[in-house]
Amino acid sequence: MKSFILKSSFVLLCVAIMSASSAAWACTGISLTAKDGSHVLARTCEWGGSDLQSRYVIVPRNAVTVSLTPSGQNGLQYTSRYGYVGISVTQDTFVTEGVNETGLSAGLFFFPGYGGYGAYDSALNASTIVDVELVGWILGSFSSIDEVKAAIGSVHIVATSPQTGTAHWRIAEPSGRQVVLEITDGVPHFFENRLGVLTNSPGFEWQMTNLNNYVNLFPGQTTPMKLTDDITLSQFGAGAGFLGIPGDVTPPSRFVRAAFYKATAPQYDTSEETVMETFQILNNFDIPIGVEHKAGEAPSVLPSATQWTTSSDLSAMRFYYRTAWNSTIRCIDLKSIDFSKVSRQSHPLDEVRSQPVEMIRIRK
Repeated sequence: MKSFILKSSFVLLCVAIMSASSAAWACTGISLTAKDGSHVLARTCEWGGSDLQSRYVIVPRNAVTVSLTPSGQNGLQYTSRYGYVGISVTQDTFVTEGVNETGLSAGLFFFPGYGGYGAYDSALNASTIVDVELVGWILGSFSSIDEVKAAIGSVHIVATSPQTGTAHWRIAEPSGRQVVLEITDGVPHFFENRLGVLTNSPGFEWQMTNLNNYVNLFPGQTTPMKLTDDITLSQFGAGAGFLGIPGDVTPPSRFVRAAFYKATAPQYDTSEETVMETFQILNNFDIPIGVEHKAGEAPSVLPSATQWTTSSDLSAMRFYYRTAWNSTIRCIDLKSIDFSKVSRQSHPLDEVRSQPVEMIRIRK
């Protein structure tokens, strides 16, 4: 009976993931560097199909994890060398974004139609891990990008089901180095991400090439153009140098906007100020719930398709987040956690799903 319940639960879980994958997770990631040299990594997580039931998780050192495979919880077993903090979706081991106690950061971004994992082989279960659990393995096992690159060939990354889409990953160090991991034809490829931006499909190299289509954009004001002695064209308002920047929510358009907003953002003195700036920039990537649906079909239970936004201060070791239900920025200080003693735990991102409103008292 216990085996039947476990398998039934897993089937239901796969159905939930397949439903989510049939639309699109429209994630947008950026990074900024403060004048003091500290690096901040931020991203959004969108899904307009249903409530992802996201939670923040605390995973200690020496935590044992048995990975899922398409046939059950019978995959790669590993013990975490490092403790970490992250945000999960659907279930606690499906960590989508997080940072470990060494400052290594990792995040999953949906990548439909362009990735290609190797075929699932039950004979390889001992080294098999589903894509939605890869972030947890990276954060629990490694302290550098080079360590991840050296070990990635030892695991077989598969989808939870043939019907689900694929993912790619952003991995970053406190030094500021970032890479994008994409798997095509079963082969992992790492791309150095010196731009510090990531969205979804198509692949990272294509997104970088596509930026050349917007070489005409520049920050600031435009110069009036005289057409005739009587007619001079001038801008309607500030920021006309960005006239033509794509405003839709598709991944290529978000990649372009994120690249230009990041490139033109002021540099602040400290990492804390820089964290606040990442939230301000990512305000521009919140997706209203109705955009991803036909008219009248948007779920009324979600206030936004952008269900949460995070910012990781890789120098101060602080993990910040806010949600669609409560835009108050909250912070987990990794330096305050003893990862050798803390228990493995997870908690809802919002204790109460209600946006705080401060009433202003008018003086007489």
